[in-house]
Amino acid sequence: MKALFLAGGLGTRLKPITNNLPKPMVPIIGKPLLERNIENLKRFGINEIILSTCYKPDKIINHFGDGKRFGVKISYICEDEPLGTAGAIKNAERFFSDTFLVFNADILCDFDLSEMINFHKKAGALATIAVTHVDNPSAYGVIEHDRDGFITAFREKPRPHETDSNLINAGVYIFEPELLNEIPPGRAVSIERETYPMLLQKGYKMAIFDRCSYWLDLGTPAKYLKAHKDILNGLVKIREHDFNENTQYISKKAKISRYAKIKEPVYIGDNAEISSFAYIGPNTVLFSDSKVDTDAKVVESIVWNNAHVGGGASVVNSVVMSNCRVDRNTDQQNTVVTEDTSYVMAI
Repeated sequence: MKALFLAGGLGTRLKPITNNLPKPMVPIIGKPLLERNIENLKRFGINEIILSTCYKPDKIINHFGDGKRFGVKISYICEDEPLGTAGAIKNAERFFSDTFLVFNADILCDFDLSEMINFHKKAGALATIAVTHVDNPSAYGVIEHDRDGFITAFREKPRPHETDSNLINAGVYIFEPELLNEIPPGRAVSIERETYPMLLQKGYKMAIFDRCSYWLDLGTPAKYLKAHKDILNGLVKIREHDFNENTQYISKKAKISRYAKIKEPVYIGDNAEISSFAYIGPNTVLFSDSKVDTDAKVVESIVWNNAHVGGGASVVNSVVMSNCRVDRNTDQQNTVVTEDTSYVMAI
């Protein structure tokens, strides 16, 4: 089975992290989100992947190439202008002659794809949509369904009294190739607002898959921080380390003063340097080759590769991006530190 990743979004809400980086390339514990999602696919035997790109495609292509380095085969489609979810799927039509998977490339999720594929086949549906639960469905497009799990309605941002459902589209789909015939070519098409309601009106069988154990849209800097906190607290797994078994990961290549204080949960990468009386954690991630000087404090924060926190500085609930420096004795709280300046984060 082949999989299509929709990796063309601008990542506007995630700025300034995405000023020079496509959203799927934003690092999660040191690896691009898209790389982690591809690793998950390989676990289920899916090794032929199509990447639909638009914003800064060279960053994606230069990292993944033809996919051999990652044990998969990767093909690319680059949109000149955004085509919307359904438009991007239609644009990749030539790759699909059998059942195929589609993923929004900007989500972090954890569920059994084999189970979803088996469910789709048993349901005999044209489309199966993975769903996730939300507390306030009025901010989303909500999916209603019958007792057998077949979709009965799509409601866009309903008021509390207008629906009993709290299920929303999780951005993971299984489609039969016949669906492609129902998407008009050569223009932007919204799958949520146009394609799905039309398929329902025509009487196609569409099912929900409601067994997603973890789901997060990395839409904002605050959610980016939350993703790392959730990993550190064992809510979603990464390949390198099981935080449910051990709440700290410290690389053997890290250089840590015996006088530094480390409070779990933490992740400390290769060649990270932590000086005397520095205070690290909890819920803190230091990428490879990062540096924290004497008396500095880094709490509930993420410090990227080759970033440097100066002596006596305080970094709290913040992101320090690659090659950036936090000056000595300064405070960064609820901020994203870039090479140009610091941006206050909406919490």
